[in-house]
Amino acid sequence: MATDKYQYQEDLTAIRSMMERSSRFISLSGLSGVAAGLIALIGGLWALYLLQKEGRNYLTGSAMPYSTAFLWQLLIIALVILILAITAAAYFTMRKSRRSGLKIWTAATRQLLLNLFVPLSIGGICCLGLLYQGQMQLLAPATLIFYGLALINASKYTFQEIYYLGILEACLGLISCFLIGYGLIFWIIGFGGLHIIYGILMQRKYR
Repeated sequence: MATDKYQYQEDLTAIRSMMERSSRFISLSGLSGVAAGLIALIGGLWALYLLQKEGRNYLTGSAMPYSTAFLWQLLIIALVILILAITAAAYFTMRKSRRSGLKIWTAATRQLLLNLFVPLSIGGICCLGLLYQGQMQLLAPATLIFYGLALINASKYTFQEIYYLGILEACLGLISCFLIGYGLIFWIIGFGGLHIIYGILMQRKYR
Protein backbone atom coordinates (compact mmCIF):
# COMPACT_ATOMS: atom_id res chain seq x y z
CA MET A 1 0.00 0.00 0.00
CA ALA A 2 2.81 2.39 0.91
CA THR A 3 4.54 1.50 -2.35
CA ASP A 4 1.40 2.32 -4.35
CA LYS A 5 1.06 5.65 -2.57
CA TYR A 6 4.70 6.49 -3.30
CA GLN A 7 4.22 5.55 -6.97
CA TYR A 8 1.08 7.70 -7.11
CA GLN A 9 3.00 10.72 -5.77
CA GLU A 10 5.78 10.14 -8.29
CA ASP A 11 3.25 10.03 -11.12
CA LEU A 12 1.65 13.27 -9.94
CA THR A 13 5.07 14.94 -9.78
CA ALA A 14 5.88 13.77 -13.29
CA ILE A 15 2.55 14.98 -14.65
CA ARG A 16 2.96 18.35 -12.92
CA SER A 17 6.46 18.69 -14.38
CA MET A 18 5.22 17.86 -17.90
CA MET A 19 2.39 20.39 -17.63
CA GLU A 20 4.79 23.07 -16.46
CA ARG A 21 7.23 22.33 -19.28
CA SER A 22 4.44 22.52 -21.86
CA SER A 23 2.95 25.78 -20.54
CA ARG A 24 6.21 27.64 -19.93
CA PHE A 25 9.09 28.63 -22.15
CA ILE A 26 12.03 27.04 -20.33
CA SER A 27 14.71 27.29 -23.03
CA LEU A 28 15.91 30.72 -21.89
CA SER A 29 19.65 30.61 -21.35
CA GLY A 30 21.48 32.53 -18.67
CA LEU A 31 24.23 33.13 -21.22
CA SER A 32 21.79 35.11 -23.35
CA GLY A 33 21.31 37.52 -20.44
CA VAL A 34 25.05 37.83 -19.90
CA ALA A 35 25.67 38.43 -23.60
CA ALA A 36 22.89 41.04 -23.86
CA GLY A 37 24.19 42.77 -20.74
CA LEU A 38 27.76 42.91 -22.02
CA ILE A 39 26.60 44.30 -25.36
CA ALA A 40 24.50 46.98 -23.63
CA LEU A 41 27.37 47.80 -21.27
CA ILE A 42 29.85 48.25 -24.11
CA GLY A 43 27.35 50.28 -26.14
CA GLY A 44 26.47 52.52 -23.20
CA LEU A 45 30.10 53.18 -22.36
CA TRP A 46 30.78 53.94 -26.02
CA ALA A 47 27.95 56.51 -25.95
CA LEU A 48 29.52 58.09 -22.85
CA TYR A 49 32.85 58.20 -24.68
CA LEU A 50 31.26 59.97 -27.64
CA LEU A 51 29.69 62.50 -25.28
CA GLN A 52 33.06 63.12 -23.69
CA LYS A 53 34.58 63.45 -27.14
CA GLU A 54 31.97 66.11 -27.93
CA GLY A 55 33.30 68.06 -24.96
CA ARG A 56 30.28 67.37 -22.75
CA ASN A 57 30.60 66.21 -19.16
CA TYR A 58 27.53 63.98 -18.99
CA LEU A 59 28.05 63.16 -15.31
CA THR A 60 27.17 66.73 -14.31
CA GLY A 61 23.54 65.74 -14.82
CA SER A 62 22.68 69.02 -16.55
CA ALA A 63 20.43 69.20 -19.60
CA MET A 64 22.37 69.62 -22.84
CA PRO A 65 21.28 70.37 -26.43
CA TYR A 66 22.47 67.95 -29.11
CA SER A 67 22.94 68.37 -32.82
CA THR A 68 20.78 66.32 -35.19
CA ALA A 69 23.86 64.50 -36.51
CA PHE A 70 24.92 63.49 -33.00
CA LEU A 71 21.41 62.30 -32.14
CA TRP A 72 21.43 60.09 -35.24
CA GLN A 73 24.79 58.71 -34.14
CA LEU A 74 23.34 57.75 -30.75
CA LEU A 75 20.26 56.26 -32.44
CA ILE A 76 22.43 54.08 -34.68
CA ILE A 77 24.36 52.85 -31.61
CA ALA A 78 21.05 51.99 -29.90
CA LEU A 79 19.84 50.05 -32.96
CA VAL A 80 23.13 48.14 -33.21
CA ILE A 81 22.92 47.25 -29.50
CA LEU A 82 19.32 46.06 -29.97
CA ILE A 83 20.14 43.89 -33.01
CA LEU A 84 23.24 42.34 -31.42
CA ALA A 85 21.45 41.67 -28.11
CA ILE A 86 18.49 39.98 -29.85
CA THR A 87 20.85 37.93 -32.02
CA ALA A 88 22.90 36.79 -29.02
CA ALA A 89 19.78 35.95 -26.99
CA ALA A 90 18.31 33.95 -29.88
CA TYR A 91 21.57 32.05 -30.44
CA PHE A 92 22.08 30.96 -26.83
CA THR A 93 18.38 30.17 -26.39
CA MET A 94 18.29 27.96 -29.50
CA ARG A 95 21.52 26.28 -28.45
CA LYS A 96 20.09 25.43 -25.03
CA SER A 97 16.89 24.22 -26.64
CA ARG A 98 18.76 21.85 -28.96
CA ARG A 99 20.92 20.50 -26.14
CA SER A 100 17.86 19.89 -23.96
CA GLY A 101 15.92 18.27 -26.79
CA LEU A 102 13.12 20.85 -26.52
CA LYS A 103 11.09 22.48 -29.28
CA ILE A 104 11.88 26.16 -29.67
CA TRP A 105 8.52 27.15 -31.23
CA THR A 106 5.60 26.13 -29.02
CA ALA A 107 2.36 27.63 -27.72
CA ALA A 108 4.31 28.89 -24.69
CA THR A 109 6.81 30.61 -27.01
CA ARG A 110 4.02 32.37 -28.87
CA GLN A 111 2.38 33.51 -25.63
CA LEU A 112 5.71 34.72 -24.27
CA LEU A 113 6.50 36.76 -27.40
CA LEU A 114 2.98 38.20 -27.58
CA ASN A 115 3.03 39.32 -23.95
CA LEU A 116 6.52 40.76 -24.45
CA PHE A 117 5.74 42.44 -27.78
CA VAL A 118 2.65 44.44 -26.76
CA PRO A 119 4.25 46.58 -23.97
CA LEU A 120 7.47 46.93 -25.99
CA SER A 121 5.52 48.16 -29.03
CA ILE A 122 3.60 50.70 -26.95
CA GLY A 123 6.86 51.78 -25.31
CA GLY A 124 8.57 52.12 -28.70
CA ILE A 125 5.79 54.39 -29.99
CA CYS A 126 5.97 56.42 -26.76
CA CYS A 127 9.73 56.83 -27.19
CA LEU A 128 9.25 57.98 -30.79
CA GLY A 129 6.80 60.56 -29.49
CA LEU A 130 9.29 61.78 -26.90
CA LEU A 131 11.98 61.97 -29.58
CA TYR A 132 9.64 63.91 -31.87
CA GLN A 133 8.87 66.38 -29.06
CA GLY A 134 12.57 66.77 -28.27
CA GLN A 135 12.25 65.20 -24.80
CA MET A 136 15.55 63.33 -25.01
CA GLN A 137 16.03 63.32 -21.24
CA LEU A 138 12.98 61.07 -20.82
CA LEU A 139 14.00 58.39 -23.34
CA ALA A 140 16.18 56.37 -20.95
CA PRO A 141 13.57 56.28 -18.15
CA ALA A 142 10.84 55.36 -20.65
CA THR A 143 12.80 52.48 -22.18
CA LEU A 144 13.57 51.05 -18.74
CA ILE A 145 9.98 51.35 -17.53
CA PHE A 146 8.35 49.80 -20.61
CA TYR A 147 10.98 47.08 -20.82
CA GLY A 148 10.37 46.23 -17.16
CA LEU A 149 6.61 46.12 -17.75
CA ALA A 150 7.14 43.85 -20.76
CA LEU A 151 9.20 41.42 -18.67
CA ILE A 152 6.60 41.42 -15.90
CA ASN A 153 3.85 40.76 -18.44
CA ALA A 154 5.75 37.89 -20.09
CA SER A 155 7.08 36.31 -16.88
CA LYS A 156 4.04 34.08 -16.37
CA TYR A 157 5.11 32.09 -19.44
CA THR A 158 8.71 31.51 -18.38
CA PHE A 159 10.95 31.54 -15.30
CA GLN A 160 9.76 33.51 -12.27
CA GLU A 161 13.11 35.31 -12.12
CA ILE A 162 12.05 37.29 -15.20
CA TYR A 163 9.32 38.90 -13.08
CA TYR A 164 11.82 40.20 -10.52
CA LEU A 165 14.15 41.43 -13.27
CA GLY A 166 11.21 43.36 -14.72
CA ILE A 167 10.42 44.92 -11.34
CA LEU A 168 14.04 46.07 -10.95
CA GLU A 169 14.17 47.49 -14.50
CA ALA A 170 10.92 49.42 -14.01
CA CYS A 171 12.06 50.74 -10.62
CA LEU A 172 15.32 51.99 -12.14
CA GLY A 173 13.31 53.80 -14.81
CA LEU A 174 11.06 55.42 -12.19
CA ILE A 175 14.06 56.58 -10.14
CA SER A 176 15.62 57.92 -13.32
CA CYS A 177 12.52 60.07 -13.90
CA PHE A 178 13.46 62.06 -10.80
CA LEU A 179 17.15 62.32 -11.70
CA ILE A 180 16.91 63.77 -15.17
CA GLY A 181 20.34 64.11 -16.72
CA TYR A 182 21.64 60.76 -15.47
CA GLY A 183 19.41 58.65 -17.71
CA LEU A 184 22.26 57.01 -19.60
CA ILE A 185 23.87 55.90 -16.33
CA PHE A 186 20.64 54.24 -15.22
CA TRP A 187 20.27 52.74 -18.69
CA ILE A 188 23.74 51.17 -18.45
CA ILE A 189 22.97 49.81 -14.98
CA GLY A 190 19.59 48.41 -16.08
CA PHE A 191 20.33 46.95 -19.48
CA GLY A 192 23.97 46.19 -18.75
CA GLY A 193 24.55 45.41 -15.09
CA LEU A 194 21.20 43.84 -14.20
CA HIS A 195 21.24 41.61 -17.29
CA ILE A 196 24.71 40.33 -16.48
CA ILE A 197 23.81 39.59 -12.86
CA TYR A 198 20.52 37.97 -13.89
CA GLY A 199 22.27 35.89 -16.56
CA ILE A 200 24.91 34.59 -14.18
CA LEU A 201 22.30 33.62 -11.57
CA MET A 202 20.10 31.92 -14.17
CA GLN A 203 23.05 30.05 -15.66
CA ARG A 204 24.04 28.69 -12.26
CA LYS A 205 20.48 27.77 -11.29
CA TYR A 206 19.17 26.26 -14.56
CA ARG A 207 22.36 24.95 -16.18
